[in-house]
Amino acid sequence: MPACCCIKRWANRMRLINHVQEGLANLLSSKLRSILALLGILVGTASVVAMVLGGELVTNEALKQFKTLGTDLLAVSVNDSDQGSTSGMLNNLTLPDIYALQTIDRSIVEAAPYAQLYNSSQFNGHELNTSILGVTESFAHLVHLGLASGRFISTLDGYEFFCVIGAKVNSQIKRLTYLDAVGQQIQVGKNIFTIVGIAKPWPENSFVYADIDSTVMVPILTSTSLSKYAAINNIILRLTPDANIEQVQTNITNYINQHVADKRLFFRSAKELIAHMSAQSQIFTVFLGLIGSISLLVGGIGVMNIMLVSVVERRREIGIRLAVGAKRSDIWALFLIEAVMLSLIGGTCGVTLGVIVAYIMAVCWHWEFTLFFMPPLVGFTVSVAVGIFFGYYPAYKASQLDPIEALRSE
Repeated sequence: MPACCCIKRWANRMRLINHVQEGLANLLSSKLRSILALLGILVGTASVVAMVLGGELVTNEALKQFKTLGTDLLAVSVNDSDQGSTSGMLNNLTLPDIYALQTIDRSIVEAAPYAQLYNSSQFNGHELNTSILGVTESFAHLVHLGLASGRFISTLDGYEFFCVIGAKVNSQIKRLTYLDAVGQQIQVGKNIFTIVGIAKPWPENSFVYADIDSTVMVPILTSTSLSKYAAINNIILRLTPDANIEQVQTNITNYINQHVADKRLFFRSAKELIAHMSAQSQIFTVFLGLIGSISLLVGGIGVMNIMLVSVVERRREIGIRLAVGAKRSDIWALFLIEAVMLSLIGGTCGVTLGVIVAYIMAVCWHWEFTLFFMPPLVGFTVSVAVGIFFGYYPAYKASQLDPIEALRSE
């Protein structure tokens, strides 16, 4: 019994190999027709892979700005309420209020408040396109801001008129002087500040409401003296990895409501933003995949047309095979294998072309290219499935031909 099973298995394997060889020979015998069928599958698969992989690259690029800062950050925006002020309570947060946040919740590791101003600034009498940012020493650490030269704002600076300029501000100054900006003086409003540091280029991030490259960063205490409208309106917090974000937000809201009047708080969690963007990207990727699948569907219809033409042209061959003892299942397998081979070859070439197109897109738009495993796998699997689906009917039709009618076809 085992010997019979082995012989049967070996015979089936040899039959499959024989079908593959015959199918490849038939495809090569009509090269133009095979190439046209291949092109449909190739273009369809390339469209699916390029669109889905391109969508993944776009999402990865968008998420990268948050991941570089870390997922343990929580941003708080403090805005004025529409209600009238409550008597006996302050209207603005102070630095002691911010530092006290670390005592109300153990999950808060570090806090970096900042205040935004829009005073005019000049260098040697030339107007600069800048905004003013009042920051603390911990700000650079939390937002991963590096220095090209000099130092950052220190806690010891207090109310001193020192500043750190962004990369774009430094470029503006470079066009006006060949001297190093560190040590030079810049006028902000009616005050003269000494430049003590130059920040490295910082990728703009929607998590931080400021274009740091275009800012003049001053000590936060100094910023409150530049304008009566200056206020601490944003806070960046670093949390412990296991922090309960909802509980932290509740504790912060309760604390601030007890110390300042008429403020509305808006929270932005890095984890929540990443999760939200990931969910949107999945919908976007599925949408792009469906669009690309339309061209793959057209390619599958092309394969079916080619195979139906092949059945008509080879009716006499089918009749002879059936007349000499071939089974209908052999005829069915022969034509189905031809369709699958077209899909395999077209799918492989399409996946390669799709990856190349996605790589060119990444290079042109200066994205970081990452070869995700799923898009090529999905594109190749769908192309093979299309080949089987659209190749089944021609194969079935060929296997159901009457031998006598087929022999009379010519």
